[in-house]
This record gives sequence, C-alpha cells and structure tokens, in this order.
Amino acid sequence: MTMNQTDVDPGGVPDSAGLLPAASLFHGFSDPTRLTILRHLALGEHRVVDLTEHLGLAQSTVSKHLACLRGCGLVQSRPEGRASMFSLTHRDALMGLLAAAERLLALTGDAVALCPTYRLETLEGGS
Repeated sequence: MTMNQTDVDPGGVPDSAGLLPAASLFHGFSDPTRLTILRHLALGEHRVVDLTEHLGLAQSTVSKHLACLRGCGLVQSRPEGRASMFSLTHRDALMGLLAAAERLLALTGDAVALCPTYRLETLEGGS
C-alpha cells in the first residue's frame, strides 16, 4: 500500500478503500499510551509486567494496547518461560516515522493540539 496520487479514481474521487490499511496502521499511533509503549520498546524487549511498572497502568490495560499494536504489525512477542517478551517488529522504520511526525508537529506549531476534533482530551477518552 502506498499513499500517492494513484489513490484517486479517474473521476477525481479519493480511493478511501485503498487507504484503509494506512488508516488502520495509524490507529496504532492514535493513543498516547500506545506511543509511550512503542518508545519504551525502542529501548529493547520487555515483559508486560515491566511495561505496567514503567507506565503505572493495570496489566489488562497494557495488554489491550499491546494487542492493538500487535494487530497493526508494530510489535511482536515471543514466549520466555511463563511470560511473553514484546519487541518492535520494524524498529528503524518506526523510529523514522516517529521522527517525521515530530518534525511535522514542529512545522505546524503543534496545530493538531488545537484542533477541536483531535485534542488530547478526546484521544485520552479512548480509541
């Protein structure tokens, strides 16, 4: 899936179905807790218990976010004894995307924080 001008049909209408995979991927980034988990996993693999201690969240909450990230293909897990070790699937690409997002936020003056549709309070309410 690539996002470019070919995502427009001959009548000039965007091919929204072709953008569904990208929208699903970006859903993985749409929650501050998931972004924090991704940044923490950039340091190396961790167990759920490590992440719950670092984030100060319930195990069920962290597990829910990890399931979303795994469903988006952003993290993977491997068994280690009775625990699972979580890690990033494509660390370099992910870090590049997060760096690009930070550059875009700087260029826009963090305008998205002022957008009534996407304010942080809205995102914290769930996703």
